[in-house]
Amino acid sequence: MALRWWIVLMALLALALPLSLLAGQVWIDPFGSPVRNALPILIELRSPRAVLALVIGGGLGAAGAAMQGYLRNPLADPGLFGIAPLAALGAVLSFWTGAVAQQWTLPLFAFGGAALAMALLVLIAGRGADGGIGRGVTLFTLAGMMIASLAGALTSLVISLSPNPFALSEIVTWLMGALENRSWHDVALSAPPTLLGVLLLARTGRALDALTLGDAAARSLGVVPARLQAMMVFGVGLVVGAGVAVAGIVGFVGLIVPHLVRPLTDQRPGSLIGPSALAGALLVLAADCACRLMPLTGGELRLGIALSLIGAPFFLMLLLRMRRDWA
Repeated sequence: MALRWWIVLMALLALALPLSLLAGQVWIDPFGSPVRNALPILIELRSPRAVLALVIGGGLGAAGAAMQGYLRNPLADPGLFGIAPLAALGAVLSFWTGAVAQQWTLPLFAFGGAALAMALLVLIAGRGADGGIGRGVTLFTLAGMMIASLAGALTSLVISLSPNPFALSEIVTWLMGALENRSWHDVALSAPPTLLGVLLLARTGRALDALTLGDAAARSLGVVPARLQAMMVFGVGLVVGAGVAVAGIVGFVGLIVPHLVRPLTDQRPGSLIGPSALAGALLVLAADCACRLMPLTGGELRLGIALSLIGAPFFLMLLLRMRRDWA
């Protein structure tokens, strides 16, 4: 991507971040009369929420770009791997068992679900990677769909067996995804694995570029299918697991962002990962600000719902465009 677009994205982030600290049900005017207890609101409530939006959005944007390059499918999304649904199942089990009362249990259960999904992907699709890139991608996609379907069914089962109305309400609310009432503890929990995941995905850039030339050409250029698959599994797993552990299900970011950024790049998958991380951070930060400002009775709009309201029409637009191109 041209340097000017990097500068534009970073400038937009630099502008959006301070605005997100001021926006909310109680607006803080830096040039007007001081708001009572404004400093605690900024430091303890809005700052960690804004940083968390940047972390989660950046990770999901990078994961979406890498997945679309690996699967060679412009409709690919990190949720296709089945990691997010199984991480969500782990978190739901923490509500169902009552273990969520302890501070670390919900993230621990969510990371456990993500780790289980990664292990299953490697076990089911790993041999396919040894047999060739195309075969490995096909098995990988089918394995991810199977894990996602199974995790969704088990999550519905746990919800139906919820021990009391309070637990049911907490499960359903959490699954909608939100950054409300998050703290620096959540940032410290999610930022390191997300950063590590993004770094792993960034290292796949050259291999993803080679894939655009075909399986045979990629192997001749030194791409090792099993190694590439493992880096994708662990990179996406760390990013998605960290996001689900602290914010619930936040969808469509990995689908939308690469399409918005791709026209600004040279169309190579490897050159799309970095800009997608910046654009994903910007998208989630802006969506979270919109959630805070949306007037609703009894609370604020959930982040997962807001992104779904944006993502579903965007997905439909992509499908209509693809149908027109195929006609």
